[in-house]
Formats: sequence, C-alpha cells, structure tokens
Amino acid sequence: MQLGPFSSETPVFLAPMAGVTDLPTRQLAVTYGADVAVGEMMASDLSLCESRKSTLRARHSDEAGLRMIQLVGNDPVVLAAAARYNVARGAQVIDINMGCPAKKVCKKAAGSALLADPVLVETLLTAVTEAVSVPVTLKIRTGVSRDQRNGVEIARIAEACGISMLTVHGRTRADKFNGAAEYTTLRQIVSAVTIPVIANGDIASAEKAAQVLDFTGAQGIMIGRAAQGRLWLPGTIARALRCGDKSTPSLEERYGIMRTHLQQVQIFHGDVMGYKIARKHAGWFFEAELGEAYLAIKRVFNSLDCASAQEEFLDSQHARIIDLMKSAHQGSVGRMAA
Repeated sequence: MQLGPFSSETPVFLAPMAGVTDLPTRQLAVTYGADVAVGEMMASDLSLCESRKSTLRARHSDEAGLRMIQLVGNDPVVLAAAARYNVARGAQVIDINMGCPAKKVCKKAAGSALLADPVLVETLLTAVTEAVSVPVTLKIRTGVSRDQRNGVEIARIAEACGISMLTVHGRTRADKFNGAAEYTTLRQIVSAVTIPVIANGDIASAEKAAQVLDFTGAQGIMIGRAAQGRLWLPGTIARALRCGDKSTPSLEERYGIMRTHLQQVQIFHGDVMGYKIARKHAGWFFEAELGEAYLAIKRVFNSLDCASAQEEFLDSQHARIIDLMKSAHQGSVGRMAA
C-alpha cells in the first residue's frame, strides 16, 4: 500500500498512544522494524500549540520515519486549521482520531464519541481533506456500542470524503478496552470500501497478526498496548508476515533495548519529568518480561527519585533481571507445551 512517500507490503504500524508514543519511543520502534510509528494524539486547538506538551508531541526526527500526526477535535474549521498548521511544519500524513474512548476526550464530543454523529463525521473529514494536500487517514472503532456497530457506515463516509487509509480498532466506544476485540465488523468494513484498512486491537504476536489478516482481508496491522515495554514487537511481526522470519531479540537484547529507551526518555523529557516518565515504560517492560516477579522489581524502581538512581539500579540488578526473564520465559513455554 502507498501512503504519501511511504510504501510497503503488509505494513505494521505502532499505534498513536497519548502519553506513550513520544519521539524516543517512535524512534526505537522504527529502528527495530516498525514500518510507521504514529505520533501521539494532539489537540486541534492551536492556542495550545506552544504549550510544553504540544511542543514535545510535535517533535520528530528522520530516525522516527514517516511523520504522521494524529489530531483530535470536533470543529471542522479548527481541525482543518490544525491540519494546515502541522503540514506547514513538516507533517507528511494527517490522521484523525475518532477512536479514543477516554472519558475526557468523549465528553468533549471528540474521539470515538463522533461515531454517533455520521453527519458531523462527514463535515469534519471533508474539511480536513480539502484543507491539505498530504494524505489524510482516519482511526475509528467498530461503532458506538455492541448494538450500534456502525463502522461500515462511517467507513463508507470516510472513503467518499477522500480518506486515504482507515484504521479500525476491534471494539466499540462503549467497550473501551474491556472484553476481547472482534474482527467480524472489521471484515465487513474491508469488504465495504476500496481504501486500505488497517486492523488494530489485541494483536500481540505474529501468529495473531496473520490470523487477523487472513480473516479480515485487512492490508496491514497496528500494534498498540502489546508494544508497551516491547518496542521490538512491531518489527518482529512485520518480518514474520513478510518473509517468515519468526526470530525475536534475545533476552539480553530486550534488556538493552529497554535501557536505551529509558535513557532516551530521561534526556528527552528532562531532569524534572524524565525519570518519572521512565517509570511507566520500565513498568511495562517488567510486566511483559518478568512474569509474577515484576511487581517487586517495579515497586523498587518506582521509589527511585532521579535518573541516575534508576541507572544504578538497572546496572546492579542486570543479572537478576535477566535470570527472572529466563524463568518467566521458560514458564510460558512450559504452559504452552502443556
């Protein structure tokens, strides 16, 4: 599929996650094989564009690959102005968020709340596609609720408005992140439109990605929460899908990726916030890699009050953490065999 200057067969995206996919995170995901790492959701209100949060979220680099900016809002004039503003500053793709189920977003009638108003959806998408010359993409859920899965209707509107690519998370707005993602609606959406559709939701392995692609006919995959603490995962899935390479980084390599990530996060966010933000990324790594032992390690790590203390802890606990990773890995293999 083609998306602006980007072209790939069966692309694998790192999902935009507010407070998660900052520049260091996107750079590392792309370094380890993600095709595209989408920027964090940004408010369309340009009065906020010079705030510290917006400034950090807008930062990009060549190492982060395609510059894909995600905007959220419910005013067509404001959203179009934000799209033009970001394109003028180098955005290569504008993504519109109609998938976020967070209460603070939905109470402003934005994010996935927009799925309940197809007329406004059409107005918003038309305003943005007519405002910029770069591709405009859209992220949605399967519908408003389980008894109102109107994803096919929204997808057809999106295609008619000139949307270049559609990403569908396999839950409704009402589901939030509860229960399991369903892909039947996603398959119906793929059949209803001719634009590329990217499948998202509960995809945490190459095997699951292949199953979802086969069932839905989607053109690519987007990995979200499963990549937290495992930034190598999107690239591993991409290689498995395209060339059958199912190898994954060694435990030492995974530990090294985490160390690099935390160091870059600490530098990027500065002395005041860097070590605090590093805590959540380290916590996701511990939870993903250490099994039941992760809580004790996480508790100690979260008590550390500066970047240097975090580095000293990870240096001193290197061997122990690797041993815990080995035990957790062997335990998971044993459970699978049983």
